[in-house]
Amino acid sequence: MRPPSATEVLCCGGLAVAQITNLTQKFTISQNTSISPPGTISPLAQPCSSNLSRVTCINQYASVMPYLFFRPVSTGGPIEPSFGSFDSVFVPNDPSFDLVNGSDFLVFDRQRGLDLLGPNPSYTFEFKVSTAIHEAPIYVAAQNKLYFAQLQISNAFLPQLVIDLNQKPPTISNYTSDPPVYASSGGTFHNGLLYWGASAGVNNVTGTTQRAGIITTDPNTNKSTALLNNYYGFYFNMVDDLFVHPGTGDVWFTDPRKPSPSSLSNSHYPTNLTLSPEYAWFVNLSTTAPQLPAAVYRFRPSTGSVSLVEDTLSQPNGIAISPDQSTIYISDTGALSGTIDPSLGPIGDAFNATGKRTIYAYDVDGNGTYISNKRAFYLAQDWIPDGLKVARNGYVVTAAGRGVDVLDQEGVLLVRVQTNYTVQNFAWTGEGLTTLWLTGQGGVSRVEWGLAGQVLV
Repeated sequence: MRPPSATEVLCCGGLAVAQITNLTQKFTISQNTSISPPGTISPLAQPCSSNLSRVTCINQYASVMPYLFFRPVSTGGPIEPSFGSFDSVFVPNDPSFDLVNGSDFLVFDRQRGLDLLGPNPSYTFEFKVSTAIHEAPIYVAAQNKLYFAQLQISNAFLPQLVIDLNQKPPTISNYTSDPPVYASSGGTFHNGLLYWGASAGVNNVTGTTQRAGIITTDPNTNKSTALLNNYYGFYFNMVDDLFVHPGTGDVWFTDPRKPSPSSLSNSHYPTNLTLSPEYAWFVNLSTTAPQLPAAVYRFRPSTGSVSLVEDTLSQPNGIAISPDQSTIYISDTGALSGTIDPSLGPIGDAFNATGKRTIYAYDVDGNGTYISNKRAFYLAQDWIPDGLKVARNGYVVTAAGRGVDVLDQEGVLLVRVQTNYTVQNFAWTGEGLTTLWLTGQGGVSRVEWGLAGQVLV
């Protein structure tokens, strides 16, 4: 295992040259010195079973590592999500940790992790796609097709995409509704319709105007209808993620005002970084600077009313509800932030690992109309918790950097799926909803395992 180069560390911001030199010196010393405190876990990693390929068990959560270990971290500036991931931790005095780099699945809780993976888990990279953001996957069971969106930097319209799962192998093609839906960041299925969280607002989308809001599409007719596009005349910042409450039919959605550094093509930031998603104004997807505070809302389509349900999060992002409808989970990705001064234009932001990258849990009260009892649930161990959903058994799943984390109902990490691209979101498909499709920047992949998704009706 080699130490990081100056170029690698500088690309991620926040580390001075003196720190790089110090790290390299420590690495050299550690190769010749065994410094293992009492209680060191050994080995840190090992194959879970001879019958499972590319599945590695992390013993005792690697809670005590031999010195000198190091994980790259950003304290400001842009960061490449692959640099700073768990598999980038330097542990030169335990060569077993090298297994992490070559694994598709990392199992942190052996019993429950192997149970949810099932007897024959597999990860397959299915499609190489552009480095545009690929978000909002929605599965239509009646068609056996997966719809999802593309978000291109700098006001460029991209068609949505559809994967036909009836074909062997599956095929991918462009999809455009009538009228087109521009830059969706969240999506779900309800009552025969695709529900899109339209993140961007522009004056001309292939001849039509769109503002951030909620839009439905009938997958049988391809006709789109706007359900919501303002809050008492204010433009929403960007509707990021959403779900439809199965009992009330209300649409719960997040409206952050958050940016992404991937828009910075004319600044001091590198231009070849694969970074985190969407964020409207800041990546030049929207022509209007934020007008509202970051918040979470509940929208009742039958009356048109919009109710504020949460305004304490710095950048609300993913949102999901438990199968028993008693708990709602919302992620705060304030580790990405930036100025909203319209005079400065969409100048992007910085990622700071000490900022908010946390999932919170809430109790659902008032017959599904409001939430209470906010509590911290999970601090993302990699990048930010972006796409967020709850499995049929109550496990919480989140897209985080180059992979997907699976958590139990107490926020304990059970399994991580590792990818070679930044994952923004995912959706369950198939007859038993045990196939998970991941979408992101540069790739679309498929996971076969035993963890089933909720049935959306």
